[in-house]
Amino acid sequence: MAPTQFATLPGMTTSDPESPAPRTGFTPRQARRLRIAAASVLLVALAVVLVLRLASRTSVLVVGVYGLAMILCGVVIELSRNGRTRLGTWLLATGLLAALAADWLLLP
Repeated sequence: MAPTQFATLPGMTTSDPESPAPRTGFTPRQARRLRIAAASVLLVALAVVLVLRLASRTSVLVVGVYGLAMILCGVVIELSRNGRTRLGTWLLATGLLAALAADWLLLP
């Protein structure tokens, strides 16, 4: 005789060792929305910093560094919309660090 399987309600625990562990963290949809929001906020922040930097000194390097960082934010938004959230996160982190390093090293 086969054992009877009962449906469990959310929040209930079962003693079955083969049942999957409860999921922790964000769902894929929440992760995409979070990364889109983070990249959008960074895009606006970089635009503000670009305007402030151009007000203090006009340089093609300033436009280049912050322009590339803003383009990278747009790429991350598009990657997140297409479900490539981990790649977008790594690109956003490394691109932001590269922009900060370029601002510190290259810009007078």
